[in-house]
Order: sequence, then C-alpha cells, then structure tokens
Amino acid sequence: MKKTISEYKIAKEIFAMGKDIIMSSDAQRMKQYIQHGSTSVFEHTVSVAKFSLIFAYALENIGAKFDHRSLVRGALLHDYFLYDWHEKNEYHNLHGFTHPGRAHDNATRDFKLNDIEKDIIKKHMFPLTIVPPRRRESWLVCMADKWCAICETFKIDISSKIIYRINLHYELVKGNISIGRNQKNSNASNENAL
Repeated sequence: MKKTISEYKIAKEIFAMGKDIIMSSDAQRMKQYIQHGSTSVFEHTVSVAKFSLIFAYALENIGAKFDHRSLVRGALLHDYFLYDWHEKNEYHNLHGFTHPGRAHDNATRDFKLNDIEKDIIKKHMFPLTIVPPRRRESWLVCMADKWCAICETFKIDISSKIIYRINLHYELVKGNISIGRNQKNSNASNENAL
C-alpha cells in the first residue's frame, strides 16, 4: 500500500524525533547564522530533515527501509557547527571541507548519537568529504542537503510552512504562547499541539 505524507505529519515527526535537539539553546542559536541566501542554519536543517523524510517515504513505497529517527536527528545536526561561516578568518577558510567534523564534535558533545547519525553528520558533504556515506540514511541527507542548498541560494521557498510549524511548536512548549481559552491547562495542551 502506497504511503502518503503531509507536511503537517512531517512537522510532527520532525518535532517528535528531534525535540531535544530543537529545544536546545545551541540549536536555537543556529537561527542567528545564515546558511544560504537569507536562510538560517536552523531553517536549513529543518528543510533538510523535511526532504530527507519525503525521499524516505517515496523510496519506502518501492520497498526500501529507513530509520526515520536517525534520519531526522542526523539531518537536524548535520550543520551543527555553531558559528557564522561567512565571517572571514582562518578558522572558516575551508568551511565546506571542515564543518562536518566540527558539527560531529559538537553533536557528540551535546547529544547521544548512534552510528547512523554520526555517519550522516560526517558524510553529508560528499564528495567534498572524500569518504562516501556508509548508510542509506546518510545518502538521503546528502541529497536533501544539496537540493535545499540550491533552492535556498536561488531563494526558492520550499519549507516556510514547516519552519513556521516547528517554531510555533517550540514557542508552545516553552510556554511563550498558548492556544485556547483555558489558561490553566494551556501548557499541558501545548505539548500536544502542532
């Protein structure tokens, strides 16, 4: 039976599987850094998670299998390098070649990663990182990353709705906004809203 997927379902899946990452202060700090065009690093990683899942669902329709949790978490952390790579200094000169290692080091410091997630982070820049991905999830993130980078560079909006949903869910969980009339139970209901 063919699986269909909505952007709403993808947003729920990304937040459910990556909540600890999305809620972390360092992931939120990625909103300050531009990745491609006017897209922040945070927005880029959410877009990559979205398209990685879209690719996974499409391939699962023809019999492939993927670890969705590892796919989402690796996509959210693939650019977890935590600096503005546009700043001119020695540290950023070879950003395209070096940031997967920096992202991996930061991610392993801040989160417990499995082998699939580590492979995704370290290999997402293939062929710039000479060693190719070992895991099928890594290949999906590698392809989604390239697709998102092209769209972001040319200012093609591919993910504003899902980014809005993820940011809204973040604000709801933090208690910064509430939905509904009953303020007493708003935090409990906010946990389930998206």
